[in-house]
Amino acid sequence: MHISVIGAGAWGTAMAMAASRHPDGHQVDLHVRDKAQAAAMQQSRENSRYLPGVRLSDAVRITSEPWTSADGRSHAARLVVVATPMAGLRSVLTSLAGADAPVAWLCKGFESGTGLMPHEVQAQVAPKLRAGALSGPSFALEVARQQPTALVAASPHADVRDAMVNAFHGPSLRVYANHDMVGVEVGGAVKNVLAIATGLCDGLNLGLNARAALVTRGLAEMTRLGIALGAQSDTFMGLSGLGDLVLTATGDLSRNRKVGLLLAQGQTLNQAVASLGHVAEGVYSARTVMQRAQLLGVDMPITAAVVALLDGTCSAQQAVQALMGRDPKGEFA
Repeated sequence: MHISVIGAGAWGTAMAMAASRHPDGHQVDLHVRDKAQAAAMQQSRENSRYLPGVRLSDAVRITSEPWTSADGRSHAARLVVVATPMAGLRSVLTSLAGADAPVAWLCKGFESGTGLMPHEVQAQVAPKLRAGALSGPSFALEVARQQPTALVAASPHADVRDAMVNAFHGPSLRVYANHDMVGVEVGGAVKNVLAIATGLCDGLNLGLNARAALVTRGLAEMTRLGIALGAQSDTFMGLSGLGDLVLTATGDLSRNRKVGLLLAQGQTLNQAVASLGHVAEGVYSARTVMQRAQLLGVDMPITAAVVALLDGTCSAQQAVQALMGRDPKGEFA
C-alpha cells in the first residue's frame, strides 16, 4: 500500500515509521512543510525537533513536495494521513477535497472559533471525501520505539476503516475498527481538557483519591457530551474514551497533564505553553468544549473549572474549592 503522511510532527513521524515497518512492506511518504527541515531529516534520518534519538526507517521517504496535484488528487496514495494539529486540519482538507484515496486524520480536538469536530470540518470543506479518524491511547515516542499500542480506526465507511487497519495493524500496533466517529472524536478532544485538571490535581499534591475521582467524573462528563452529540455510550468505555483518558491524565509524556502541573506550580498559562515546545490541544479545545456543552445543556463542572483557570478568572485552589463545594447528587443522575 502507498501511504502519504502529511505533517512531520511527533505523531506524523511516528505513524509514518509504524506504517513503514508493516509486514506487507508499505511505501510511505512523509510530507514535511519546511524544506530545510526535510533536508535535515533526510540527511540525519532523525526528526531531531520532535523525536530526538529515534532513527527514521530507511523505508520512509521524506519529501517537501506537495501532497496533491493541481486538481486536488492525491499522488497514487491508497491512504492519505493528515497529521497536522487541529488548527491546520481545515486548510489541508480543503486541498484534499478532490482526493480519490481514503483520508484519515490524527488530530484530536474541537476547532477554535467554530467549535467543530474534525468530521464536521470535513463536511464543510470536503464533503465528498471518504474519511475517518485514527485515535486512541498513544504517545508518539512509544509508537516510534515499537512499544505495544492499540488504536481505534473510526469511520462510517467500511472501506476507510479497512484502509486504516491494513495500513497500521502489525506486531506492535493493534488497530480496532469502530463506526462511531462522533464518539471517538469527542473522547479524543475532551480527554485533553481533563488531563489539564488531573495535572493540576497532581501538582497540588491532592492525592491519589482525588486523581481517581477526577478521572472517573471526567469520564462521566465526556460521556454526557458525547451522547448529546449523537455518540454511542459504549465508545467511551473503549480505547478512545477511557483508554485515552487514563493515558493522558496519568502519563508523564502527556503535554496536557504537564500544563496542569506547571499551572499548579504558579506558572502563567503563557509560560506553561511556551515551555512545552509542542502543541497542547487541551488549552485550545477547553473553551470550545465548554461552548458546545452549554449549547446542549450538558453539565461539565470539571471542564468549566479548567476553562476558568485558563482564562485567569480563578486560581488553582479556587477551582478545587468550587468542585468540592458542589451540591450532592446521584452518581448517575
